[in-house]
Amino acid sequence: MIKEGSKAKFDYTLTVDGKVADTSSGRGPLEYTHGAGMIIPGLEKELAGMNVGDKKTVTVKPEEGYGLVREDAIKRVPKEAVSNAEELKVGDMVGASNGEHTFRAIVKEIGEKEITLDFNHPLAGKELVFEVEIKEIN
Repeated sequence: MIKEGSKAKFDYTLTVDGKVADTSSGRGPLEYTHGAGMIIPGLEKELAGMNVGDKKTVTVKPEEGYGLVREDAIKRVPKEAVSNAEELKVGDMVGASNGEHTFRAIVKEIGEKEITLDFNHPLAGKELVFEVEIKEIN
């Protein structure tokens, strides 16, 4: 049974907005240590007490997944601050760095002089539906 400190492996398919967003299919099960904060809290909480072979559909609210969309994580930056700004289109993922941390952002808007970047996690604000099957517990 999965409990604090268990190392468990599970297969999963993640569906967001009715579309498959991620799956372990073809890659092998995901391994994690229960209670170590390696997976999102809402999923970890639902896996507690499951046994090898158990299957479950888990719905995770944004607050227990990748968080709510934070308006303060959406920034307008001058076009010249973004390399290859002329080639970007809305929806593209760009990398940014402040010296010690690297960030990823999604291009939300491209204006005449500014680009609006969204630094929220791409799944922030989304309800996550996981189909899980426990494969191994150590």
